[in-house]
Amino acid sequence: MPSLFDPVTIGAVDAPNRILMAPLTRGRADKDAVPTDIMVEYYTQRSSAGLIISEATGISREGLGWPFAPGLWTDAQVAAWKPVTDSVHAAGGRIVAQLWHMGRQVHSSVIGTQPVSSSATRTEGQAHTFEGKQDFEVARPLELNEIPRLLNDYELATRNALAAGFDGVQIHAANGYLIDQFLRDNANLRTDEYGGSIENRIRLLREVAERVISVAGADRTSVRLSPNGESQGVDDSNPEPLFTAAAKMLSDLGIAFLELREPGPDGTFGRTDVPKLSPAIRKVFNGVLVVNSDYTTVEEAQAELDSGNADAITFGRTFIANPDLPERLRTGAPLAKDDAKTWYSQGPEGYIDYPALETADA
Repeated sequence: MPSLFDPVTIGAVDAPNRILMAPLTRGRADKDAVPTDIMVEYYTQRSSAGLIISEATGISREGLGWPFAPGLWTDAQVAAWKPVTDSVHAAGGRIVAQLWHMGRQVHSSVIGTQPVSSSATRTEGQAHTFEGKQDFEVARPLELNEIPRLLNDYELATRNALAAGFDGVQIHAANGYLIDQFLRDNANLRTDEYGGSIENRIRLLREVAERVISVAGADRTSVRLSPNGESQGVDDSNPEPLFTAAAKMLSDLGIAFLELREPGPDGTFGRTDVPKLSPAIRKVFNGVLVVNSDYTTVEEAQAELDSGNADAITFGRTFIANPDLPERLRTGAPLAKDDAKTWYSQGPEGYIDYPALETADA
């Protein structure tokens, strides 16, 4: 079986190792969702990852309700992403943009209008806004005549990602956001062609994937799913047939890779007793399969490769505090601990000030 440190071809990308950087929302863009200068250094520091998946990046103002997260719908955003990708490439790295529509997980004070979703539902709890925490609002169902506009937003964001120099894109269809709200039956109460049967509920994901592929090519397109357990109030009563159908559809489309976020019962950022579905998905997905959630050691990650359930692993928070994570894992060096208080703050602290090994040892 391959090692974590062996190369792998991921569609159009030749990755030098199988230690990928998971998408990590960090909140360092400006109020207009334009990337800032410190984001260049942050991503460049982590360019030894086999592949960087960018933080979730909004496809439109409607879809981006997280304060200080970046977007890809304006010329200014594209121009500000270009130094990031240029610097990552100059350092020998590879990076794809994760395309994000949050659906009902936003607040009108941020996006300027009522949130949209598959159905008129509301998430329990509070949204993160510029004014602090505010109660989530009831979303309005997307009308059928709005679906083409949504697909156009994904197309524009894909074109912008390529113009900004990204090596490809990842469609964020996980974690309780818009596409996940269409996929799972406790959030999708529709009675039209986007609701009810599994075939109908995966329709939006298929249409988005087809539109993105029409621009980027299948070999530069990927998808993230979270198939096991509840995520931000979104869940399904029978997840295995749903997500194996979605994975089979994506396999037939020929996407470069599929990433699965699969928390366990002891998860540190969401937990569930619902079994992981990667073994079942592995049987129907023929591309590169990537698994994620709470991997921190070589042994844990290598076991997934050895089982045949995965071809690569995305590491999340370990990359926050360990910009040179592949080298630390290869040499057995100790891992630094991240500071949760600085995950979403706007300055350099806890963002670009974690030292690499040679700096830490100096």
